[in-house]
Amino acid sequence: MILAFDGASTDLSIALTDPDGTLVGEVAWTSGQRQSAELLPRAAALLTAHDAGWGDLSALAVGTGPGSFTGLRVSMALAKGLALGLGRPIVGVPSLPAWLAADPGAGAAAARAGAREAYLALRDDDAIRIVDRDELPGRLGADPVVAAAELAEAFGLRETRPPNGARAIAGAASRSLSEDPGGDDLRRLEPIYLRAPRGVTAEVEATVRWL
Repeated sequence: MILAFDGASTDLSIALTDPDGTLVGEVAWTSGQRQSAELLPRAAALLTAHDAGWGDLSALAVGTGPGSFTGLRVSMALAKGLALGLGRPIVGVPSLPAWLAADPGAGAAAARAGAREAYLALRDDDAIRIVDRDELPGRLGADPVVAAAELAEAFGLRETRPPNGARAIAGAASRSLSEDPGGDDLRRLEPIYLRAPRGVTAEVEATVRWL
């Protein structure tokens, strides 16, 4: 079985699938910045509900963002820790395209990128852009938008649907593993940030000296 996590927003999801990607079970909920306290217990409960245990997992999958810095770090650390501890392959899948794959009726997916900005993915467009909140409505078109409830409320978005990307992440991981059973490099797998966290710059401020 493949266990997939999506923590790119405050609307979290976990999915359990067969190795071929067939959905076994899933759970989705809104978290008040409690990803670190909620993801593991929910995953354990999902396994128990389907008479499965950690040893039944054949692989881990995780959404790589972009999106919430905290959510991505927590979900990535959990998935990588399980992959390392169980000796299973792991696959990272971009979150916003997964949101669109899980909701064929949506025309765009948006995630929080800051106080006044959002990450935006349009269907049939590979690029993910950072868009100012005032520009966002004009970029969305008439189709529904997949966006976390927190972002939709803060930015005044209408016709939104909550993300439930874990099932699509698991499906993409299944296809990837059929071509490369080894999965991604555990040491190099990192979230897609697109921008630095608040207060962090990419500029080198000083020379590192080894003592």
